Amino acid sequence: MSAVWIIDDDRSIRWVFEKALARENISHSSFASATEALAKLSQEQPQAIVCDIRMPGESGLQFLEIVKQDWPDLPVIIMTAHSDLDSAVSAFQGGAFEYLPKPFDVDQATALVRRAIEESERFTRQEGSPVPANSPAPEILGQAPAMQDVFRAIGRLSQSAATVLITGESGSGKELVARALHRHSPRSARPFVAINTAAIPKDLLESELFGHERGAFTGADAKRQGRFEQAESGTLFLDEIGDMPSELQTRLLRVLSDGFYYRVGGHQPIKANVRVIAATHQHLEERVKQGQFREDLFHRLNVIRLRLPALRERSEDIPLLARFFLSKSAAELGIEAKRLSDDAMAKLAAFSFPGNVRQLENLCHWMTVMAPGALVQAGDLPPELNNGEVLSKSGDWLSHLGIEISQRLSRGDNRILDELTPAFERIVIERALAFTGGKRIEAAELLGWGRNTLTRKIQELGMENN
Repeated sequence: MSAVWIIDDDRSIRWVFEKALARENISHSSFASATEALAKLSQEQPQAIVCDIRMPGESGLQFLEIVKQDWPDLPVIIMTAHSDLDSAVSAFQGGAFEYLPKPFDVDQATALVRRAIEESERFTRQEGSPVPANSPAPEILGQAPAMQDVFRAIGRLSQSAATVLITGESGSGKELVARALHRHSPRSARPFVAINTAAIPKDLLESELFGHERGAFTGADAKRQGRFEQAESGTLFLDEIGDMPSELQTRLLRVLSDGFYYRVGGHQPIKANVRVIAATHQHLEERVKQGQFREDLFHRLNVIRLRLPALRERSEDIPLLARFFLSKSAAELGIEAKRLSDDAMAKLAAFSFPGNVRQLENLCHWMTVMAPGALVQAGDLPPELNNGEVLSKSGDWLSHLGIEISQRLSRGDNRILDELTPAFERIVIERALAFTGGKRIEAAELLGWGRNTLTRKIQELGMENN
C-alpha cells in the first residue's frame, strides 16, 4: 500500500512528485483524475493525499468533500495554479490539511507531505465541513508567500467570531480582506457594514456608529439607526481605527467589553450582536505610547492580527494582478483587454507602487483607456513609471504639474483640487509679495485681483504672519 497518493491531470506535476517522493523513500501512487482515485480509495487508503483543485470530472474540492465524509482522518493537501483567495478558503472550509499553491518549491512540498503523514498517525477523527457550492469570482489574488499566509489565515478564521485587526499600508486591500472574512463566515447572509472613522467629522461619528434618538441634538428630527444596528448579526468594519477620537474610543471599548450600547440621547441599552473587524495603516503600538490611542481598546481589537504586505513586498504578484485588472477594466468598458509587452511588464514590476494594489488597479484602468494599441509598450506607460524621462524641458512647469496629477490619480487620491489649488495660490501670493517687497496693492494688481481679494486669500490660507 502506498503512503501518499498524487492526483493531478498534469503528467509533469505527477512526475515531479514521483521523483521527489522516491528520493525521500516515500511510497506513492499517482492518479490522473479524482474519479480514478475514488475507485481505488474504496479498497485501500493511503496516509496522505495531494490533490489538484481543478481537473476534468470531479474537482479537487468535490473529491475533498467525499473524502472528508467517509474518511475524515485522512489528510488531504489541496494544490492549485489558481492563486486566489476563494480556492484557499474553500480548501480550508472543506477540511484540507494544507493549501499548496503552484508553482511550489519541491523541498517544501515534500516536507509538507511528511507533516501530513505524521498527522495521519495521530489524527483524531472529526466531522468534515461542507464545501460551498458555486464559489463566486475571486476577489483577492496572490501567489507570493506573504499573500498565501493571508489566505490561510482567512481560511482558518472563516468559522470564528473573533475580533480581527487588519494592518497594512493604504491601498493594500484591507477592506477586501474584511469583506472576505465576512463572506466566508457563518454571518455571510447578514449585513456587512463598513465605516471609515477618519472620513467622518468628529461631531457626527458618534451618531454614525450608535445612532440617535429624535431630539437628541439640533437637527435630529427623527430616530436614526447607527452602523452597529445596521450590522446586526453581521460584520462591522471600522476602517482607519487609529484616527478615531479618544472619546469615541471609550464608547467603542464599552461596547466590545459589555456587548451593549446606547443611541445618542437614548436611555435603553441595545445589545450588539456584531463581529467587529478593524483596520489601520498606522502603528497602533506607537499611538498607544504617545497617548493617542487607548491601550485597553488596542488589546480588545488586537485579538487576532492580520498584516497585509505592501505590493513592493510581493512584486512577483504584479504581473498576475496587472493582467486581472486589465481584463476587469476591459470588461467594464466593453472592449478587448490590453496586453503588456515584456518591457512594459518589467518596468511595472520594478515600480515601488506607494499606493499599493489600488494604485496598480487605477494604473491598469488608465492604460485601458489611454494606451494607443492593444499591446502596451514601455513608452505607453504614464510618466511616473518612466523615471521622469518624459520631461523634454526642465522648466516646463505644466509637465511637472501633469506628472504630479498623474501620480495622485494612479494612487487613488481624492479631492485633488482641494489640496493643489491652495498650494498653488500660496506659492503665487508668496512670490508676488516678495517681488513687490510686501506691498499688497501692487501684488494684487500684478495678480489681477483687487486688494480685498488678496487680503481674503491671505486670511483663508493662514498667511497673515508670513
